Amino acid sequence: MGSFFAELARQASANARREVEAYAREIPEFGFLDTNSRARAETLEYALWLRRRTVELSPENSELSDDDLGYIAAIGELRAAAGMPLDARQRVLRLHTSLMLREINEATEAQRGVGVDELMRMMNWFAPQGERGIRAYSQGFVTALRHRLPYVEQAALLARSLLNGDPISAELASALGMELPEHCAVTVIRVPDRPVGDRDLESEIEALVKTHHAPITWCPGSESRSGELIALIPLPSPTPQASLGPSTAETVQPHSVPDLAPDLVSDLVRDFAQALGRPCAAGTATSPLSEVADALDLARRISRAAPLRRASARLRPHTVSDVFVELAVADAPFVDEWLHAVGRSLQPGPDLLVTLDAYYRHDMHRGATAAALNVHRRTLDYRLRRVRELTGIDPGSTRGVRILSSVVTRRLSEAWH
Repeated sequence: MGSFFAELARQASANARREVEAYAREIPEFGFLDTNSRARAETLEYALWLRRRTVELSPENSELSDDDLGYIAAIGELRAAAGMPLDARQRVLRLHTSLMLREINEATEAQRGVGVDELMRMMNWFAPQGERGIRAYSQGFVTALRHRLPYVEQAALLARSLLNGDPISAELASALGMELPEHCAVTVIRVPDRPVGDRDLESEIEALVKTHHAPITWCPGSESRSGELIALIPLPSPTPQASLGPSTAETVQPHSVPDLAPDLVSDLVRDFAQALGRPCAAGTATSPLSEVADALDLARRISRAAPLRRASARLRPHTVSDVFVELAVADAPFVDEWLHAVGRSLQPGPDLLVTLDAYYRHDMHRGATAAALNVHRRTLDYRLRRVRELTGIDPGSTRGVRILSSVVTRRLSEAWH
């Protein structure tokens, strides 16, 4: 054994103790190591074993054995069974990798005559075997989660892991029997408020997960009864032009999700709105699976710009093309305030906001609008004249469509509340 590997073997015990101390100091979930001597001894034993196996296997570039991987998986399973969350697991893996690289560097410094060959042998071994070890650890971790958590909570963990770019998502998807697609529609359904006394939505969300077979999670809002339902709906592989990520495809040439997946996304939105029984707003953005975090940001912005609607056959998620004006207005306060002033001028009229909403939703067809409002055409005409009198804007003109449709959407989205 070369001097470099001998130095790693000599420092193995001290380095293992340093790792255990770092866990207890830097990761709150390992705080119990300061009071639980048995757990501390077991953690130290594993840390020492891993370093000794590294020194034994790396000089000849030998792989971790099945027994080795089984032991690593058992440690992951043990920690998940003890309640360690996914984010703590990620911090543990990052800290462990950082310490191992530090130890390699220290051994190199201590043996200044070390040859490049020894160091390259270590690094050639470290990357692929480290990846195999992490995969085994994750498999064990997921095994415990599958036994400990209900199916709907596992689906929520999968959604969050995908949005955070956590590699464990592949293991979670396999445990749930879900295939990870190349592309998906990240959909955010905004729920601004639910009265105290409304039932919780656990059973409805579980039904959505099982019906649509997709990662779904509920994110509570700042208000006690507000929140967002986030779903990652698998999509068929798009055409080459449609493979652009949200930074380009959604902001320059936004895809129409109803064209790509008329049932997959819209049905989920309608199912949730029906279960909710209250107005909600949905936004969606498509992206490759590797860029879902950016798609989530866009879908969230769309949902906040979109009008609140109750469940209906017409309800569908909004895309950039539906609310691009309102998205721009939200980032221009002086324009938003001007539109707000126009909206306030409609307050003296009878049901003018509702009338304009129906008018534009029915493409300014007077007969369809009157039928939707359940009023006579002459009543509709009166209301439209009243809008013109109060605002100085003809609702049926190009200028009227541009201004008043934005006023309606901003008001119905509750952006001005």
